[in-house]
Formats: sequence, C-alpha cells, structure tokens
Amino acid sequence: MSQSALTPADLRLLAAAGGAAPSLHNSQPWRFRPTQDGGGVEVLADPDRSVPLADANGAALHIAAGAALFNLRVAAARLGREGSVRLLPDPADPHLLAVLDLAGPAAAPLPPAPGPFGRDLYPAIAARRSSRRPFTNRDVPEAVAAELIAAARDEGVALAVLEEEGVRRVLEVTTEAEDRIAHDPARQVETRSWLRPDGGEASDGLPYAVLGPQDHDARVPMREFAGRPPFHEGPPQPSQRFEALPQLCTLLTTGDGPADWLRTGQALERVWLLVTVHGLRLTVLHQAVEWPDLRWRLRDPAEGPGHVQLVLRVGYGPPGAATPRRPLEDVLDLSAPPGPAGP
Repeated sequence: MSQSALTPADLRLLAAAGGAAPSLHNSQPWRFRPTQDGGGVEVLADPDRSVPLADANGAALHIAAGAALFNLRVAAARLGREGSVRLLPDPADPHLLAVLDLAGPAAAPLPPAPGPFGRDLYPAIAARRSSRRPFTNRDVPEAVAAELIAAARDEGVALAVLEEEGVRRVLEVTTEAEDRIAHDPARQVETRSWLRPDGGEASDGLPYAVLGPQDHDARVPMREFAGRPPFHEGPPQPSQRFEALPQLCTLLTTGDGPADWLRTGQALERVWLLVTVHGLRLTVLHQAVEWPDLRWRLRDPAEGPGHVQLVLRVGYGPPGAATPRRPLEDVLDLSAPPGPAGP
C-alpha cells in the first residue's frame, strides 16, 4: 500500500536534515521542494550560492547537494519511509539535481530497527562536524575502515585508505595547492567572503571558531581561510603540532560528471555519519581538487583509471565547532501546495 502525502511537518524534518549537510565554505547551495504528487522531495541547486573560483566546474556544488540528498534518505528512514532516488531526472532543468520518491510502501520505523544503512544514522546528522584541529596518532581500526569502504561502495563510490607512500604524495600535492591559493588574490577574496565573525547572526559561511590552527611542523596543509600575515583576518591562532602521519582516504569515481559528483556527495555524508557514530573526526582537504593538474596527481597510478573527487583526513581528536544553518523558510519551498499533475 502506498504511503500518504508528506505532511508539512514531515517536509520540515526532511529539509532540516538535508540542510545540515556539509558544503564547500558552508555555502549550502541547495533548495528543497515537495514533488507534485506530495509523495517525495526534489533537491535543487542554488547557483547563487556557488563558489566559482574554488569550484569552477560545479563539482563541489553537486557533492554538497548529494550529501544533502543522503541526509534526506536518512531522515526518511526515521519517518518509516523507504525512498527511491532519481538523479538528474529532467535534462531540460539542470537545476533539478535529484528526486527522492517516498510514496512507496512503509518501512519498519526507527528505532529499534537498524534501517537501510545498517545503523541508525539519524542522530549523527546533528552531531557531524568538521574538525580542523590536531588528531592523535591513534590508528583508525581496520574494522571501522572496512565499514567505511563498504558504505562508500554501496553509494557507487570507491574509498581508498592510503598507505604511507600515498599519504605523503597527497600531502605534497595538497601543500602545493594551498600555496597556489595563498598567492591568488582573487581566490583569497572569495574565501574570505565566506568568513563570519564569531557570535554573529549569519546563517551560512564559516565563523572564526571553526577554522582551526596551522600545523607547527608544516606537515598537514590545512586551508588558511583567514589568509597569511600580514593580511590575516580575524583573531590570530597559534600553530599546533598535528599528527605525524595523518590517516588520509580518497573518494574516487570511474566517471567525472554531475551524476558522479552527486554519488560522491552521498558517499561522503554516509561515511561522515559513520565516522561520527564511531567517535572519529573528519576533515575534507579540498585544495588540490580545485586545480585540474594537481587533482590528476592525487590518484595512485598503480590503481588504474579513476577520478579523485575528495581527500578525507580521518582520526581521533577534538570535535569541531558548529557552523550556522540557513532557516528552513530559505531552503524549503512550500509556497505551492503539492497536488496532482495537470492535463
């Protein structure tokens, strides 16, 4: 038996979960609206919230929307609904990135059932944070790494846990990318446009509290959001010593188009929520994927063809600070009540 239409309360719960997803510079480039039959949710790009220099091809926008889509799926399971996903359903509307159809038969409610993802990931949506601070030198357990690999694979994406040689290669490439960004005035202006004072009323962007320090030994190239002296913006942060050899992973796809980016976003958020469940922290090292030549050097030639979409740093450490979120009325369109399609 098909489910009834989503209620406004259902839609708000779904949109709140979707809006908690990660995005480049916390730009939150998405909007949600009910499907015409009221039994699902559409995910749309918000191009006015793009980051055009750091994301020239739109990959980061699609990855963010994919992460939001995964959160919608998790929240739908919380409502006891099983969903089916269609990516890029309308070639005539490039802003319509995905449709989550929730009109199918009811699923067992959560909890206590683990749901379609093997765990109840819903509480982790609110707890997920970027941590840009030093991690300990404690290794990620092999069983946890295997679970993360399987989770990404279920979303059609490969997660590679890098060995020491691969970690050093990726750190070198990321350091080069960070140096390019630091010496590019236009990119510096773009990055700083997303910084927000602590304690303000912003609903997007990055408060100074989330930025984190630089590595005292210059081994882990964290993004210098506030710029380098003498043009540093915001309160100064003393450098700290990071882990000697960070645990890095890459997310790879066989293709490199919008559908691949949307799958990457779903894999990213699924992995990130699992990381949160296990008490681990995660940082996205995005710098190198912003430069086509450097992005190509991120891949391991021995692994054959593949496109590195993201570099992830995973480990044990302090939680990151929360980032602001846009109000539901800004991301959820309820102005036109859903109804049957016209003739």
